[in-house]
Amino acid sequence: MDEIFLDAEIREGLGRGKVKDLRDKGYIPAVVYSEGKEAKAIQVSHKVLLGLVHQHRLENVIISLRIKDDKKQKARSCLIKEIQYNPVSEDIIHVDFNEISLTKEIKINVPVVAKGEPVGVKQDGGSLEHILWEVEVECLPTNIPKEIEVDVSALKIGDSIQLKDIVPPLNAKFTAEPETVVITVSAPVQEEAAAPAVEGEEQKEPEVIKEKKEVAGEEEKEEKKEKKEK
Repeated sequence: MDEIFLDAEIREGLGRGKVKDLRDKGYIPAVVYSEGKEAKAIQVSHKVLLGLVHQHRLENVIISLRIKDDKKQKARSCLIKEIQYNPVSEDIIHVDFNEISLTKEIKINVPVVAKGEPVGVKQDGGSLEHILWEVEVECLPTNIPKEIEVDVSALKIGDSIQLKDIVPPLNAKFTAEPETVVITVSAPVQEEAAAPAVEGEEQKEPEVIKEKKEVAGEEEKEEKKEKKEK
């Protein structure tokens, strides 16, 4: 696995005003979380981090965080816990790092990539459905796979691939049940035809119309009665 280094500095000022000044100077506020230790507020270069985001799928990459003036002195091995984006500009506004041990197994989600075109799609017009776009694996941080490839070319309509049908990545294991469905091929959706009218069946008048007719009939009777009396 490639080692990615990221330089950072300890963040002194906290609060909304300080964060705005930080971003104006080209930095992104961040926090490093370590098990059993106090979280550390840091700042990283917006330009450098943005470059890494465009080059890698950072959620599954180990980042060696070199924090200037850090008492620990050596780089911290971290995984990105969360990247927060501005909902309007979609720019990065905050990052959370998780410090990890390279000798302790972790659980992490890895993307599933389908390879090939299923027979049921190509010949019978079915559709390939990802039931799971990611699967959780347990492994050492240095063995995190980039992705899990699944050959779907032999799938017919109604066929599916379960977790037990996929060979786990080297030095890693799946955590979900073996019968968990990952990918399936479903039949093409057919439009339902409108039900034909039954011959001889009379169409019923709406109740409102009937009521109106009944009322009109009563009024007519009253009119005739009044004329006779006159």
